[in-house]
Amino acid sequence: MRQRAAGIGPSPLRCFRLEVFKMEKVTPRTLSGFMELLPEEQLRMERLLGTLREVYSLYGFTPLDTPAIESAEVLLAKGGGETEKQIYRFMKGDSDLALRFDLTVPLAKYVAANYAKLAFPFRRYQIGKVWRGERAQRGRFREFYQADIDVIGDGKLDIMNEAEIPSIICRAFTELGLEDFTIRINNRKVLGGFFAMHGMNAPAEILRTIDKLEKIGPDKVREILLSDCGLDESQAAAVLSFTGFSGTTAEKLAFLEGMRGKNELFDTGVDELRTVAEALPGLGVPAERFAIDLTIARGLDYYTGTVYETTINSHPEIGSVCSGGRYDNLAEYYTDRALPGVGISIGVTRLFYVLSEQGLLNPELTAAPADAIVLPMTEELGFAAAAATKLRGAGIRTQLYTEDKKFKQKLSYASKLGIPYAVIIGEDEVKNGLVALKDMRRGEQVSCTPDEAAEKIKTALAESAGTPLIKEK
Repeated sequence: MRQRAAGIGPSPLRCFRLEVFKMEKVTPRTLSGFMELLPEEQLRMERLLGTLREVYSLYGFTPLDTPAIESAEVLLAKGGGETEKQIYRFMKGDSDLALRFDLTVPLAKYVAANYAKLAFPFRRYQIGKVWRGERAQRGRFREFYQADIDVIGDGKLDIMNEAEIPSIICRAFTELGLEDFTIRINNRKVLGGFFAMHGMNAPAEILRTIDKLEKIGPDKVREILLSDCGLDESQAAAVLSFTGFSGTTAEKLAFLEGMRGKNELFDTGVDELRTVAEALPGLGVPAERFAIDLTIARGLDYYTGTVYETTINSHPEIGSVCSGGRYDNLAEYYTDRALPGVGISIGVTRLFYVLSEQGLLNPELTAAPADAIVLPMTEELGFAAAAATKLRGAGIRTQLYTEDKKFKQKLSYASKLGIPYAVIIGEDEVKNGLVALKDMRRGEQVSCTPDEAAEKIKTALAESAGTPLIKEK
């Protein structure tokens, strides 16, 4: 046998070991400032959104859905400053893109682009998410729902549209179950005319300062008026005295009437404010639901007429839950056409969060994914499936549970989800063409046909249909 030279020839067999690498798990987490809800909470959120859609539709507003992503050029046309700092902006190829930070700017673009196809006044509502890269705080989010309505005119827009907006707010909040709220109204022309009467320059800065009155108080506002707005002592005192006037709606209108004749803009603003205030009762807004508030300025520059803020009286710490106003030219950055409008926005996510934190969401409101659950106790599922189909045909949200579980486990599942009715089908039920209908809340159970079960459930659901989302303390 021939001897092998060292290192020459076939190598010895090597043992290969299959290494199983354990994949490192990513810890599931939600980004700061972004809300994720559990199923029960999400159903309540959907109830809130659905109520707003119904109310907006009731007033003849058409739904609109604009893209979440727009050209940065479009979104920043009316922005800059803080807006540019907060916007989520990114490049995709050569395209400079951004997530929408509100629903008003996309509306402006939409109206300008589709002007020839729209009928004016154009009434739209939009409920959708917006994104702002601001510092996340308790109750303030980086991703949140807004629920907006706007009425856009072509060249002009009647003042009665400004009066109708509070009636929509009132109806929406009442339908949600809120009772103790106030819609506060003012007019920017009144404020602008007052500043002009007293020789005050920089009205935009003064408005933004007045808008902080509730947050920082009159003493701090006075300091800012003197240091940043260029006012002297007498001017600052005049501003605080004017905005601090209190009284009924009639008394405030009389107060303003007494200052007429010194400035045309002021006089126009008083006329508009009176028109809106006097129209509200006829539009369904009770006197106790609105008030003229001369401190309401809305810090944004584009408001030109009536402005609104809505507060929950029992929870002033929440701040405004609905705000907006009149603007004279919605789309000036996209078209030469004058497109005046009026609108409001509800910060839905913040409102929902605060209502939840304050314990104002009604515990009696059903937040179950279904109204009934069909629990077959036999291997033959035909009768159970037919029963589920019959219930759904009657408009009852129905789940068919077919998992191989014990009876107690099936009932426990229904109970955990909060499903109010269980339709139990055993061998005897199949034989007799009946079901056992169990009221999960009361523990009561009756034997009946699937048709009778559907009727009983529908009747019970109709009785509880008026349960409001919000139950004020």
